[in-house]
Amino acid sequence: MLSRSPFLPLILLMGALAGCGSKGNSIRIDYPMGERVNLGPLTYNVVESVWRSQLGDAFKIRVPDQRFFMITISVTNGGGRDVSVPLLSLENSTGQSFLESNNGEGVDNWFGLLRNLSPAQTQQGRILFDVPLTSYRLRLTDGGEPGSERYAWVDIPLRLDTDSGVEGPTPGNSLK
Repeated sequence: MLSRSPFLPLILLMGALAGCGSKGNSIRIDYPMGERVNLGPLTYNVVESVWRSQLGDAFKIRVPDQRFFMITISVTNGGGRDVSVPLLSLENSTGQSFLESNNGEGVDNWFGLLRNLSPAQTQQGRILFDVPLTSYRLRLTDGGEPGSERYAWVDIPLRLDTDSGVEGPTPGNSLK
């Protein structure tokens, strides 16, 4: 017959707490594009991505340093208080990080800079990056206080689109 130690509950509790050690603020979880990402009170969905060599129209063209990369996202606040969504960032395969542009000039349905979401509010729009042409991971945040926020990543594979820049006359297509 085994004797029961009075310290057994304490030993079990200490063992359980040891397994809950902090690994930083990052919950390194990767999601594919199009899948809902629940992260704290926020639910993200990366809807689509598009590459552009320029933005604007024939009279006001905006040219990137590298290449414009627009990502359409939807964010819902499922929490009970207002949440601010900060600028997001992309990471390439070598871990280099690129912060979202704070200039939405020439971007239809730009997500904006001030992103305060009330409880049960959903906002959808495009975010803009000026980055080299490659595949990326979009880093999402739970909107927590700086230093205590949690993160998840959405894989965004390289997909080349037909660039719809400023149109000019082409054979069989004259401007009128």
